[in-house]
Amino acid sequence: MRKPLSANARNRLIGYSFLLPNILGFAAFILLPVLASFVMSFAEWNGFGTIRFVGVDNYIRLMGDANFRTSLMNSMLFTVVSVPVTLFLSILIAIALNKGLRWIPLFRTAIFLPHITATIAVAIIWQLLFNPSMGPINELLRAVGIDSPPGWLSSTDWSLLSVMIVYVWHSIGYYMILYLAGLQGIPSQLYEAAEIDGAGAVRKFFNVTLPMLSPVIFFTTIIGVINSFKVFDLIFILTQGGPGRSTHVLVYDIYNTAFKSFDYGYASAMAYVLFVIILLIAVVQFIGQKKWVNY
Repeated sequence: MRKPLSANARNRLIGYSFLLPNILGFAAFILLPVLASFVMSFAEWNGFGTIRFVGVDNYIRLMGDANFRTSLMNSMLFTVVSVPVTLFLSILIAIALNKGLRWIPLFRTAIFLPHITATIAVAIIWQLLFNPSMGPINELLRAVGIDSPPGWLSSTDWSLLSVMIVYVWHSIGYYMILYLAGLQGIPSQLYEAAEIDGAGAVRKFFNVTLPMLSPVIFFTTIIGVINSFKVFDLIFILTQGGPGRSTHVLVYDIYNTAFKSFDYGYASAMAYVLFVIILLIAVVQFIGQKKWVNY
């Protein structure tokens, strides 16, 4: 006769049965496409004809592609500017709203609201605000004496900065919530001990708040870098990569290459270069966090 399953074995089977739908979904919609994209990066295919393997030609082609270098530089610049600004402002706002005052919940909701607002709605609102001739921003600048305000989204000099402004405004609420959770987890005894030692507000911030927030700062830095390199929807709606190629970033370039030029092999190679860049940045951050993150 078949030996009955033990209680531990039954519990494991029950647990795996709950995990199975998620595992199947991950395999079908994430793992297999990722593996297929990796294989495709060594091939030429337009989506209809025969797949022709070309080795590393797609990666060699990337090295001499001026458009790819432009998109890469735009992505790097977007990340280098938007991530520190977003995290810095989020920390300041979280500290300011980490109080038990009467209207604080209302302000927290107001700051978080843009993050849960549909991206297309956010982009359309900011398109109206940035309108060079009738937008409220330029009207205000003219009112204070600036006769030739920026063209914002229509200017090659200002377009990428304009998208950064919208991105920061849209993202601050999410990181603020994370920092608020971190702040509320700091034991009050640490601040009391610092006060006994004669520490003022500035010293308490640098000697207590920042060290205790370092795990949250590390996490938000990782997430912020990944999200900034993945920015697509705002650029797709606000500028379509223009004017010129001033707001072309890697993800938008990958989209155009795959779904407009139908060069799936080359787009896959670009996607894996982006993956490697993000992976290297994450590895450097994980190595460096040993020196400044306090758990």
